[in-house]
Amino acid sequence: MKLIKSLAIAAFAAVALPAYAETTEIIVHYPMPNFFKGVMDTISTEYMKQHPDVKITFTSPSPTYEEGLQLMLRQAGTAEMPDVSFIGLNRLRVLAERNIGTDLTPFIKADSNFANEGFSDRLLSLARFNGKQMGLAFATSNPIMYYNADLVRKAGGDPDHMPTTWDEVFPLAAKINALGDGVIGMSYRWQGDDWMFSALLFGHGGTVLSADEKKVTFDGAEGLGALKLIDRMVKEGKMPPLASDAAVQGFNAGKIGISFWTTGALRGTINGVGGKFDLRTGKMPVIDATKGHLPTGGNAAVMFTTDAKKQQAVYDFIKFAAGPFGASVVVPGTGYVPNNELAAKDDRYLGKFYDANPLFKAGLSQMDLMIPWYSFPGNNGVKVTQTIVDNLSVLVEQKTTPEEALKTMSTEVQKLLPR
Repeated sequence: MKLIKSLAIAAFAAVALPAYAETTEIIVHYPMPNFFKGVMDTISTEYMKQHPDVKITFTSPSPTYEEGLQLMLRQAGTAEMPDVSFIGLNRLRVLAERNIGTDLTPFIKADSNFANEGFSDRLLSLARFNGKQMGLAFATSNPIMYYNADLVRKAGGDPDHMPTTWDEVFPLAAKINALGDGVIGMSYRWQGDDWMFSALLFGHGGTVLSADEKKVTFDGAEGLGALKLIDRMVKEGKMPPLASDAAVQGFNAGKIGISFWTTGALRGTINGVGGKFDLRTGKMPVIDATKGHLPTGGNAAVMFTTDAKKQQAVYDFIKFAAGPFGASVVVPGTGYVPNNELAAKDDRYLGKFYDANPLFKAGLSQMDLMIPWYSFPGNNGVKVTQTIVDNLSVLVEQKTTPEEALKTMSTEVQKLLPR
């Protein structure tokens, strides 16, 4: 009788207790934790709050976009592959050409509310290759000028009316450098990848490769103009060959007058400066006012899971991260410009943010100049990037001339292109 009674109780409990939905775990990878850890934590927490049936789990982040890409290439097709990763915009092509990653086009077409959530075709195109929507742009940036207004004043400059051309920047940097006491006039973050070289090349109206992508085109006047500017930064602006970390530390300590780097570093710079001096931001000089542009830095959220049961949940998370709420976290938390048009206009998100935070306006004001960060074809994209950086290093160290650096760089890059 006791056994029958126990079975009856168990059967009643099985019927009476509510059925709980199974939790879906989404494994997420991202790069550059110094930029993105805080915003990723905030976005994932809010998403799980709105979707209690989903658990977001982060894998160890990668220090750079390049290392993040290499990790995804190694893990492709294995159990270690995350469901989502945030891939550098200039590295998406590598995945597309190798057919790694899930095309989001079917999900977008089936999403009746997608058009109302601020995703413009211009921004979608940043992560689209050969008709395949590789992801959704999550963080987008352009290069801006950071400056120490206190040092500018001491050097006789006017921080309220900063130089708008390179010809004006270099004399001011030299005057700041002449202040002594370990003060450096300027820094330009050419290290790491080809993004800041692209900024100078595109600023001249130049291109990277020919339309058929078989020949280098930065070996002409525009490319030489870009390298001559870097040479002038050293000779006229008194820029030393600082490592990137040293440049960050020097600027934050109040020892560098003018620095050129991504908007994405703005929040970190504000925190690093911490009120030690009057921090300001301004536009990046562009040589050609009619056809000059700036490269779009940043990354896109890419779906890797092939589990049909999980894909819809992953798509929803990607859209949430790249959507208005995500943008309202990324912009204040980093300095990146809004990748979502609704977020930029709606007072629920960033509509009032810029008036209250003028340091963020420089990047926003340059959005009309932004074009895609060039993505090299073939399997040697990372090698091409390193080739460009290595040649810039030799130039900054004044061991070569702009002409010789351009000749070497273009010849080496040409050899690395697909044949």
